[in-house]
Amino acid sequence: MQPTLNFIMDICTQAGEILKNGYGKAHHIEYKGPIDLVTEIDKQADALLLERILSRFPGHSIIAEESGVTSGSQQHSWYIDPLDGTSNYAHGLPIFCVSVAYAFEGQMRLACAYDPLRGEYFYAERSQGAFLNKSPIHVSQTRTLLDSILVTGFPHDPEGMQENVRHFVNLMRQAHSIRRLGSAVLDQVYVAAGRMDGYWASDVSAWDIAAGTLIIEEAGGVVTSLSGAADYMQPPYGILAANPWLHPLILAELNA
Repeated sequence: MQPTLNFIMDICTQAGEILKNGYGKAHHIEYKGPIDLVTEIDKQADALLLERILSRFPGHSIIAEESGVTSGSQQHSWYIDPLDGTSNYAHGLPIFCVSVAYAFEGQMRLACAYDPLRGEYFYAERSQGAFLNKSPIHVSQTRTLLDSILVTGFPHDPEGMQENVRHFVNLMRQAHSIRRLGSAVLDQVYVAAGRMDGYWASDVSAWDIAAGTLIIEEAGGVVTSLSGAADYMQPPYGILAANPWLHPLILAELNA
């Protein structure tokens, strides 16, 4: 049995309530790496999502940021990020969301990213378009780098960070501006909604890109690996997403 988009949006709402209720309060912070932190709110939202999914769809496989891999049918796969933008959240910066995506037989079919503070639901179903709170969304019409606002994130490892600094400096010279919001999922859905013109990142995780990439594609955008490969859902999970005009321009700069 496959889920519906309404089910995914409903569990995002429930997880989002946990995020909203805990926002602005003191948190118990643990570190998964030198700058990779997790709070008790991440874990609470993660536990809720797992319980809701497995109670309704027992036997499905789940890949989650906090609880790891729940083994199950490879025909039905879920990707969940209970709190994308944890560093922002822990510091009281209101840029974060909950993200859930569902894939059937290896193809992403359903996705939702919910920003509980703004009440914004970005969602998509394969071949049915992308939406923000019931209104269709589309990538921007920006045709030149000079007119574009791009967004990126930086990996935690020093080598990857240094490489992206070079890309950042190079593209900063050519674009109108570049942003670094601290939430990979919001970066992507903002591209889908035309708020940003392009996004790139290296060494992200599957749950960082599963929902956002489907929403971008359904909004008319192009998503590839950083080398331009169509099958971007492969480790080490580096992606470039942009409107159809800017994608080849950014890709050329990243691989110059």
